[in-house]
Amino acid sequence: MARTQPGPGDRPWHATATLETLRSLLEAGARIRHEVSRRAQLSDVELATLERLSHGPIGPAELARHLDVTSAAATGIVDRLSRRGHLERVPHEDDRRRTQLHITDSATAEVSRHLRPMFEGLARLDGEFSDEERAVVERYLRGALAAVEAAIAEPGDGPSD
Repeated sequence: MARTQPGPGDRPWHATATLETLRSLLEAGARIRHEVSRRAQLSDVELATLERLSHGPIGPAELARHLDVTSAAATGIVDRLSRRGHLERVPHEDDRRRTQLHITDSATAEVSRHLRPMFEGLARLDGEFSDEERAVVERYLRGALAAVEAAIAEPGDGPSD
């Protein structure tokens, strides 16, 4: 009788402790966004908006593209965050007809409050490594990031290894 479900030995890669730990980290990374959203009483998309704005101001149309939502949906998100004092609409420096969205200090403080323990723990961990060890970890993480980004860019188009 043929097996219908692949077993652990059928994987094209060997599930090392490093790969299993990375998988757990990626799963925890997905969960933390939802947990911070819940604690800060924000929707997941509102938190994603604030996360994007923490990297610098953008316009509403660019936000809609980033979130993969309609302009109308982005306007609703911006309106809700603006009412809560988490973002401001500011006239564009070069073109006063355009608007840029800026995250407020209160939003940064709110999200940071929930993430500070994680950031402090990561900083302590990073401090335990030598420069040489940190270089190896960085090389691994950059490679892992490239693999994840490749999967995002081309979902399902690669060979089924």
